[in-house]
Amino acid sequence: MMRVAIIERMDKYEPNRPFEKFCYLDNWFKEIFEELDILLIPIISSKNIDDIVSISDALVVTGSPNDIDPKYYGEELIKDKTLKFDEYPFVRKVVKSFNNAGKPILGICAGIQEINVIFGGTLYQRIEGHYLKDQTMHSINIEENSFLHDVYGKDKIEVNSYHRQAIKKLANGFKVIAISDDGVIEGIARDNIVAVQWHPEALMDIKLFKSFIDKYVKNHFLE
Repeated sequence: MMRVAIIERMDKYEPNRPFEKFCYLDNWFKEIFEELDILLIPIISSKNIDDIVSISDALVVTGSPNDIDPKYYGEELIKDKTLKFDEYPFVRKVVKSFNNAGKPILGICAGIQEINVIFGGTLYQRIEGHYLKDQTMHSINIEENSFLHDVYGKDKIEVNSYHRQAIKKLANGFKVIAISDDGVIEGIARDNIVAVQWHPEALMDIKLFKSFIDKYVKNHFLE
């Protein structure tokens, strides 16, 4: 059976309510990977990552409610912005370990931002008009001869949008494969890595996940 590691996220913390701090994985991922008959291996700790890499065929870097501390790309935190949990060192260790092993990586929302910073890029700490609640959709433009164009067979599609940060300087070696009408980078790719800014799992977009498995994972799985 194919096995995909997936990062769980931290959310909520009330010092006087000990059961309000938790790691979580959105149920959409469970449903999608059950449909694809793929075993998910949740990652909740930076311990024993090499063991997880060794038994996994790919990695999914999920979205997160936590923004990246700008110190990791050489900037100061902008005014009126607060940070809750610092997940970046944990995510960086996981992504680097999977990348060093040459295994496929799929990034989603915060995942695309983290991947960009991990490989030397920077972010806009705050953007307007892209945190669209309740599955409100907007258009993005897809590059020809890209993974996303292969998935959808279109130059333009509608996606959801739940992010307040976005890629500013693209990390070296990556190419942009999707961009919104207002210039926000919505998809990037490099070698064994592909990442998108929207949440395909919330749209139950099994096509994207199946295409990632077929193009990136099966070839590696069969080696």
